[in-house]
Amino acid sequence: MVAFSDIIAANARIQKAIHKTPILSSGLINTQTNNSIFFKCENFQRIGAFKIRGAYNKIASLSRDELKRGVVAFSSGNHAQGVALASRMIGTTAKIVMPNNSPEIKLNATRAYGAEVIIYDFLTGNRELIGRKIAEDENRVLVPPFDDELIIAGQGTIGLEVAEKIKNLDYVFVPVGGGGLLAGNAISFKSLYPKIKVIGVETENANDAYQSFRKKEIVTIKPPDTIADGMRTLSLGKRNFEIILKYVDDILTVSDLEVIHAMEWIYSRLKIVVEPTAAVPFAAVMKNELGLNGKEIAVVLSGGNIDVKDFFSYLK
Repeated sequence: MVAFSDIIAANARIQKAIHKTPILSSGLINTQTNNSIFFKCENFQRIGAFKIRGAYNKIASLSRDELKRGVVAFSSGNHAQGVALASRMIGTTAKIVMPNNSPEIKLNATRAYGAEVIIYDFLTGNRELIGRKIAEDENRVLVPPFDDELIIAGQGTIGLEVAEKIKNLDYVFVPVGGGGLLAGNAISFKSLYPKIKVIGVETENANDAYQSFRKKEIVTIKPPDTIADGMRTLSLGKRNFEIILKYVDDILTVSDLEVIHAMEWIYSRLKIVVEPTAAVPFAAVMKNELGLNGKEIAVVLSGGNIDVKDFFSYLK
């Protein structure tokens, strides 16, 4: 299992490759929620999302021989961009398997960073099988989107940055797709704030983590219909699930409509654009199923990669 020391090591490894993203707050949001909310804005991260952290940590750890062979990954978008940019920065080649329903902005950015994109049908294809076959046929190194110790450790560096700025926290709300972001930061936040409660959040239609957490076994769902494209994973990773069971206090769900309302609040009060997946944890804070009052709460805004036309169509 990933240890806090692995996250410390990842943080040192990725420093030259990432931005230290800002933490924002809003007086009106605090008044509206009766809590003090601190937004960790990974939409300002390189590639527009947190995924560069894990991707760079993984690829920077490869041997010279492995880098010569190149890498392959599978992703709906943000991990694809992270692997593409990290590969270019470190000096290796990348092939990325992406579904045909990936947002255009993420497809274009992945290609712009220099990766070769292989498109598959998300309803009939299996991205992992396609990626593993490419890795085997071309002797490339597979860089998984979440079920990997180095990926998990890289994502967990967000917690270190939050602790540099905020002394006390009662809760942290984190979006959960495959579980890398939640697992890594569950470790770091619990290590840095021993009394904190770690809450994962996903959409109602993409509730595999919610089901898995309650059944204490990994549940696989059909391709979910949700605006949160980062949550269209079918199940949690095995390593991620083990960490989540050990460190996470609860997993909640919100509706797509609640996510849209959260995006609108973030846009109107913080003056920033986030993608639907990033707004999911704040939607849970606004919903306040846990009845929180007077708490210090961190919310991880995981990314901002959304087509402008799509963003404003949601807010109509």
